[in-house]
Amino acid sequence: TELFGLAISEGALDAAFRRAKPGFDADVGAILARLRRARVVCSDETSVRINGRTHWNWVFQNDEVVIHVIRPSRGANVVAEVMDGHRPAIWISDLYGAQRGHADDWQICLAHQLRDCKFAIEAGDTIFAPRMKALLLRAVVLARRHRTLADATRRAWRRRLDHDLDAVMALAPINHHGRRLRRRYGKVRDHLFTFLDHPDIAADNNGSERELRPTATYRKVTGGFRSNWGADFFANVRSVVGTAARHGLDAYTAIKNAVTGASLPIAPLPG
Repeated sequence: TELFGLAISEGALDAAFRRAKPGFDADVGAILARLRRARVVCSDETSVRINGRTHWNWVFQNDEVVIHVIRPSRGANVVAEVMDGHRPAIWISDLYGAQRGHADDWQICLAHQLRDCKFAIEAGDTIFAPRMKALLLRAVVLARRHRTLADATRRAWRRRLDHDLDAVMALAPINHHGRRLRRRYGKVRDHLFTFLDHPDIAADNNGSERELRPTATYRKVTGGFRSNWGADFFANVRSVVGTAARHGLDAYTAIKNAVTGASLPIAPLPG
C-alpha cells in the first residue's frame, strides 16, 4: 500500500485472500497429485508460531513441484499424510528421524554433514572429523559433475569413496564429538554416496532449505501467524509460487494465474 499509495484495510485484504483461496486450493491439489507419483522427494522442516504455539512448516519438493504444509507435529505422521501411501524410489533429507524410511533409497544431505564435521573440529576433534570432512568435500565436488559421468565411472567413484570411508571409520577419536560422529556414520554410511547410484539426484538438500528461508524470515519479522487459516493460506501460496518457479514462472504470474483459474504448467507423469 505504501508503494502504490493505496488505501486498503485489513478487512479488505482478508476478504481478497478468502476469495483467492479456492484457486490456490485447486493448484495445491494438482501439486499433491504430482508429488504422490514422484520418483524423488526431498524434505525438510522449520518451526513457525501460530497464536503463540509452536508448529512446523514442512516442505516436500523435487525438480517439478513444491508442497508446503504447516502442522502442529514434527512427527512422521505428517509425511504419511502428505505422501498418502506413496513410496518414492529416493528420499533426500537430513538425519532427523521423522524424515527417514519413506523411500526405497536415501541420500543424506552432505551439506548438513559438513557443518557437523566443522563443529566437531572447532570443538577439539583432531582425529575423525577432519578426515571425514575432507572425504565429504571430495564427494560434494564430485556431485557437481556426476550427472555427466558414465555409469562405469560413477560406480568406480562409489567404490573408491567407500574404500576411503573404511579407512576413516577405522580411526579411534578420543574427543566426544569425534566419537559421536563416528557412531553416526557407522549407522548410516550406506546412504552418504547414494547420488553416485542415481545421476538424477543431488547430494544435498539445499533446494528444501531455500524453500524454507522465507518462512524463517517471516517468523523473525512478524513473530508468527495469528490463525491456522492464515498459516495454511501462506503454505498454499508458497507451494504455488515454488512450483511455478520450477517451470519458469515468476511469483506475480503464478499468483495471478491461481486467482484467475489458469492451471499450473505441471507435466503429467506417463501412465
